[in-house]
Amino acid sequence: MFYELIRKKRNEWLQSADCTVRPLLQYIERRGMMRDAQIDAIRTYLYLKIACKGKPLHRLFVEGYFNDTETSTEELTVETRHVLETNKAALALFQYSCLKDKNGRQLAPELEMFIRHHATEIDYEHTLLDIFYGVTYTDYLFSLPMGAGKTFLMAAFIYIDLYFAQNEPDNPVWAHNFLILAPSALKSSIIPSLKNIREFDPSWIFSEAEAQKLRRLIQFEVLDEQKSASKSNAVRNPNAQKINTHLYGRDVMGIVALTNAEKVILDRMDASAGDEGAFSREEIKKIEIANELRSVIGRIPHLAVFIDEVHHATDGDIKLRKVVTDWATASHSFCNVLGFSGTPYLDKAEKTVIGGNFNIKNTNISNVVYYYPLMEGIDNFLKRPEVKHVDVSSEEIVQSGVREFLNMYKDTVYADGTCAKLAVYCGQIATLEDTVYPLVAEIVTEYGLNPTETVLRRHKGNKQHPEPEGSEAAFASLSSSLSKVRIVLLAQIGKEGWDCKSLTGVILPHEKACPNNMVLQTTCRCLRQVVRGEQETALVWLNKTNADKLNKELKQQQNITLSDFSSKPPVPARRMERFARKEVPAISFYQIRVQYNTIIKDTQPDTAARLADPALLCKTDKALITIQDMEGKVTGYDEMNTASNEHHSFRWWLHLIVRESFGTLSMPQLMEHEVQLRAIYDKTNGNEEYAHHQIRSMIRQAFVPKRSFTIVEEVVPDEASILSLEHVKPFNVADLSLVYPKEEDVKEILDWDAHPEKGELQSKDLEMIESMKQIPGIPQEAVEAAMAGLESKLPKDPHPERLQTYQYLPYRFDSSLELEYFTNALLVVMKDRRLEYYFNGDDMLTEFKIRTYRKTASGHWMYDGLYVPDFLIVSRTPEGDIDRICIIETKGEGYAPKFKDRLKFMEETFVPKNNEQYGRKRFSFLYLKDTDGHEERVKKTIEMINEFFN
Repeated sequence: MFYELIRKKRNEWLQSADCTVRPLLQYIERRGMMRDAQIDAIRTYLYLKIACKGKPLHRLFVEGYFNDTETSTEELTVETRHVLETNKAALALFQYSCLKDKNGRQLAPELEMFIRHHATEIDYEHTLLDIFYGVTYTDYLFSLPMGAGKTFLMAAFIYIDLYFAQNEPDNPVWAHNFLILAPSALKSSIIPSLKNIREFDPSWIFSEAEAQKLRRLIQFEVLDEQKSASKSNAVRNPNAQKINTHLYGRDVMGIVALTNAEKVILDRMDASAGDEGAFSREEIKKIEIANELRSVIGRIPHLAVFIDEVHHATDGDIKLRKVVTDWATASHSFCNVLGFSGTPYLDKAEKTVIGGNFNIKNTNISNVVYYYPLMEGIDNFLKRPEVKHVDVSSEEIVQSGVREFLNMYKDTVYADGTCAKLAVYCGQIATLEDTVYPLVAEIVTEYGLNPTETVLRRHKGNKQHPEPEGSEAAFASLSSSLSKVRIVLLAQIGKEGWDCKSLTGVILPHEKACPNNMVLQTTCRCLRQVVRGEQETALVWLNKTNADKLNKELKQQQNITLSDFSSKPPVPARRMERFARKEVPAISFYQIRVQYNTIIKDTQPDTAARLADPALLCKTDKALITIQDMEGKVTGYDEMNTASNEHHSFRWWLHLIVRESFGTLSMPQLMEHEVQLRAIYDKTNGNEEYAHHQIRSMIRQAFVPKRSFTIVEEVVPDEASILSLEHVKPFNVADLSLVYPKEEDVKEILDWDAHPEKGELQSKDLEMIESMKQIPGIPQEAVEAAMAGLESKLPKDPHPERLQTYQYLPYRFDSSLELEYFTNALLVVMKDRRLEYYFNGDDMLTEFKIRTYRKTASGHWMYDGLYVPDFLIVSRTPEGDIDRICIIETKGEGYAPKFKDRLKFMEETFVPKNNEQYGRKRFSFLYLKDTDGHEERVKKTIEMINEFFN
């Protein structure tokens, strides 16, 4: 429950001026690709990294980062009050003891009373360290239910760290490299799912330009090779070799290695009793060799370790914790450990001694910093379950469950083409084969299905019942639209780590169908949502024993009952309608286009001649060392090689050259020049005078044609609409504060669009005025007074700005600065000017995007991505075409430095080039910063309008 204290302070920070990442979070929300659980976890992650400086949890509580209890309102003894007011750690523990769950029950009333009466007897700092397992490095756990997307959340954290690490390379908070560990027991099921981390698109959290940079930075390595030659002193561990190839350069960044915990746990150390001091040097050397991968991983700089399904790590916690602790203490640049789990609880309660004989027991994993309840996921990203449990025989449960599933879902085919499936879990293979399969086959035959096609038996086999032929491949392809399987019979498989979204039902008919502490995990296998945003259902059948276990787990982990789980009140989807309402002519403009044309100088490279070129054997640069005495006086100079002393076998050296070619060079091609290459190898291997990396690069270049390129800069015509009608769709939104106008105002505007006559005099009134004019002697003043009286009774248009803005409704702004500028500046200045004002900043709704470039040091253009302007002010010709366009960009202070290159391009290239092509001032650019202040921004806007449009 410590996460409740963290969340409260996090929310305060998000609303404060100190929060510099609000635009980033708003972009992620607007992009709409991340689930609300993932976005909320990212909020906590950024808060802990930025506001809390990535400190270990016990330090954060000891230093009072989350304290907000006012002791002045508490009835305390003088002694206790003094302790709580002077000791931040004491106040943090007291505040924790007073927390209440959702039902209003206090978390630890006994702890509160002990602190009240024994405040001076507690070592608060030591107690908090014990509560967080004595871990002195940063170790955070994120708890999200199955289906929330923990794998993609890991990917998001990786890209976030890399993004900030590029901007702040010396900030130890941000990791540069990452190791993802799956628990050893689940390596066959977790590692394949973790490979899906490659599918994450960083443009879901960053702009496309930034995403492209980050994609190029990432280097994935799946460490799934078996160890070989473990008794050899040579480097023979293929997984260690994979990591080693990345550790040659100085700035190692972007490594993402995936493996299971078994690969890094101390395999020799665990087999022996005693401590390291009991081993001889020779034995210690053998241990180091046997655990080569662990040693190599420990050398990765700025490393963050991610542990998936971390609740399993508690089984071997001492082993894994020792390894991670060794990394953290051995490397000054070790960053943090992040755990991920859907079940953040312990099998047995842990005791923490507070003082004397008093202790507290906790069944929850303490270092949970973020918790997303299972119930919040139902009807959000999880199916709504209907749970049924009866106290009858297992055969009757199977019969009833299968028949009801076929009645409800036999013809269900989801939008991705997959059919609904049912999983029946069996405790024993014999039960599956001899009892359940014949029964299910008979039932599906009754329903007109072929059991050979629609029923899959999946288990590893035994002496009596071998593994069914082809079952592994069929099981792996269940998520394919080609699979015809409707019912999956499982024994000792699929209880965890199985991701099949089309699984729509689960039956647990036997008492030992799954372990006692995994009924909830197994039941939830069928809850993954298939079609995002759709409210889907699932069916669960349990026997009485499993139902009791599920109820116990729900109470322990989720603080809900089985009845709550299966009968959650419907929650309306948070979706907003969007409407296209105003047709704006397409904007014609000129884009800058830079093309690089490659020229091949020699189609058949003379590889032998290039390998014989003495220039290939380039030497390493020398670093100048200044020698001085204790008083700072320079006494001499020396030189030092900047390259490492590399030792490789000839075959390994060739393999390294091939590997670094990224598939453009093969080993047979190298072997055609073996004699020359061996000569180069013999001369350079182990010699620190040579620049090994550069030599390998020049060898690769010897096998490809020489190329050069020419740069062609063009100004090409383009045309773009500021509203893409095909993308005007309902959207999900978490923060309504940045949506404008409000829903009721949108309805009013659309109603006035449909009935503009409401603000006009009716024909009978106009006829009356005309008849008055015909009466002799009626003064003109009387006619005007009558007209004014009639007009005063007409309803007034509550949104007159609708005639000058809102090409679609509503707008969803990226930042509070954009909202403030539009509502308090543009809507005000537009009243007296016949111009049109549009928000253009939603890159999914506008086509008006500008290709931007920046000049490199060599004077060449480098593409800098598509720029989507925030606002456009336009004027029209008498014929209704777009005449002049002012582009307006608003930027927060934190983002101004990154916009520097684009600002220069817009002001010095885009606007002048376009105006030159049109022969007049057609475009203008106005840049506004939040540091300008509201009045200054309004002043600059009015000055621009008066100067440019007049």
